[in-house]
Amino acid sequence: MPGRASDPSSSPASSPASFQTSFDDLGQPLADVTFVVLDLETTGGPPSGAEITEIGAVKVRGGRVLGEFQTLVRPASPIPAFVQVLTGITNRMVAASPSTPEVLPSFLEFAGFDRGAVLVAHNAPYDVGFLKAACALTDRSWPGPRVVDTVVLARQLVDRDEAPNRKLGTLARLFGTTTTPDHRALHDARATVDVLHALLARVGNRGVHSLEDLAAFTATAVNPARRAKKHLAVGLPSAPGVYQFRDAAGRVLYVGTSVDVHRRVRSYFTASETRPRMTEMVRAATTVVPVVCATPLEARVRELRLIAEHSPPYNRRSKSPEKVTWVKLTAEAWPRLSLVRQVRDDTAQGAEYLGPFRSARTAELAVAALHDVHPLRQCTRRIPRAPKADGPGACVLAEIGRCGAPCLGADRGGQDAASYAEVVEQVRRALREDAAATLEHGRRRLQALAAQQRYEEAAGTRDRLEAFLRTADRAQRRGPVAASPEIVAARRCAPEPGWPTGGWEVVLIRHGRLAGTCLTPSGADPMPHIDALRATGEVVPAPGPGRPGLLVEETDVLLGWLEQPGVRLVAVQDADASPWACPVRGAGWARSRLAATAVASPA
Repeated sequence: MPGRASDPSSSPASSPASFQTSFDDLGQPLADVTFVVLDLETTGGPPSGAEITEIGAVKVRGGRVLGEFQTLVRPASPIPAFVQVLTGITNRMVAASPSTPEVLPSFLEFAGFDRGAVLVAHNAPYDVGFLKAACALTDRSWPGPRVVDTVVLARQLVDRDEAPNRKLGTLARLFGTTTTPDHRALHDARATVDVLHALLARVGNRGVHSLEDLAAFTATAVNPARRAKKHLAVGLPSAPGVYQFRDAAGRVLYVGTSVDVHRRVRSYFTASETRPRMTEMVRAATTVVPVVCATPLEARVRELRLIAEHSPPYNRRSKSPEKVTWVKLTAEAWPRLSLVRQVRDDTAQGAEYLGPFRSARTAELAVAALHDVHPLRQCTRRIPRAPKADGPGACVLAEIGRCGAPCLGADRGGQDAASYAEVVEQVRRALREDAAATLEHGRRRLQALAAQQRYEEAAGTRDRLEAFLRTADRAQRRGPVAASPEIVAARRCAPEPGWPTGGWEVVLIRHGRLAGTCLTPSGADPMPHIDALRATGEVVPAPGPGRPGLLVEETDVLLGWLEQPGVRLVAVQDADASPWACPVRGAGWARSRLAATAVASPA
């Protein structure tokens, strides 16, 4: 390699010394790097509450496989039924396997992280978190290897028109991996090896040939279109609040919140922002409009309202208000459960609503949980109050005891109006206040299926119960807040970085809507500020039966704030008429008991 040329007319003493770049200065070539491609299967959840059930790893260098490592791991707690269905790893399979403290030394020796090997994983923070937790459990120091995340690489190298997402299965199909990922650790690790090699081939075309180049690429690669828009952050306040990205026509593209609006908006033009849809959004944006807020709660509520008002195309939540699903107990002569998109003004006629559900599938599971217990009719045709003698015969659900066949009428052996009304009332009570019957039936079913080792069916039963109880619990806790004409609550200002500090954070809620909020000065009497807030707060009329999805989501945010430790109730208007309480045997009570129901197979 040619060195730096010197001037021949100058003396050696005055000439600058020539030099030549060494191979060490170029970094470690990717072909010489030992990659340990890892995948873990776990009991589900974050490392703080879950455990490893299988480790799979493939060691490669220069495109060649140097070795593989695979073992099942016996967790201290049973594997949940739904995880057994997902991975195919059962408690019986891991019963004789080594525990995490027994497996970890041999895996670390195989990996050779202390000898310079680089850890590779798809969504690496998840796997690294479990390995760090395992090291802490066994009093070992984490070796701290370099980490390559194939998800991060794929976000930078795979366009949206090539693949709709960056999931391992999607990338495996795109690159034609020799192994299909199937939630078994070694198979997923082998698929990740092929994905890694395909991504490294692409990154090589961008001048990345060493491990140091790769680290710099993943740390600093910024889409030029995003970088060109960094001037949009100039002049924004370094204060907490809401920000809106808008296009040239003034249309709101995206709404977000931050403790520092200027710093957060500026991050959209750096490598820390890797979401493809945000690159598209920034490309279309021409201005950013800030809204400074007094408290984090106000910012979250303003964000919800702006999203509901403008339906920004790049906010995922903006699609939810008009697409949520409700479960309706119909107001008919012979009521049934139905899925609807809108709450109508028919509760006075006997209709009952549960929701909103984020997806129709979850709502269907909730309906199935109720049908498992309560023999409501499931047909959709209208049945007259007095069924005709020559009407159609009973369906198969009546034949197997899942429906009382009110369509036949009492004269033809069907269910009479009085007994069917009792079933309807049981469903109404389950929706409003008493989930005991639904829970008890579900628990018996779970235990029976577990005893027969029918774990997939048990997982389905639990999913149906959880879908119903989760939404019913939220609705039963939300109801008293929405019914209260006025709630005034306060808490000591929490030490949240970036937010203003003061004595008390005071919140005024009227019929489940934020009517006002303020921060009182430190050391000052808060009552004059509270009186002023109540006098100037937004006037909120009592909501009608068809209240929009926005109010429901806003009420949930306020309820979450009210239930935080340290929040004190200052005043509740008409507390006797609309007490703030949850049903004793409601869905929340049932959920806690369902969580304690064991359905996993014996070890």
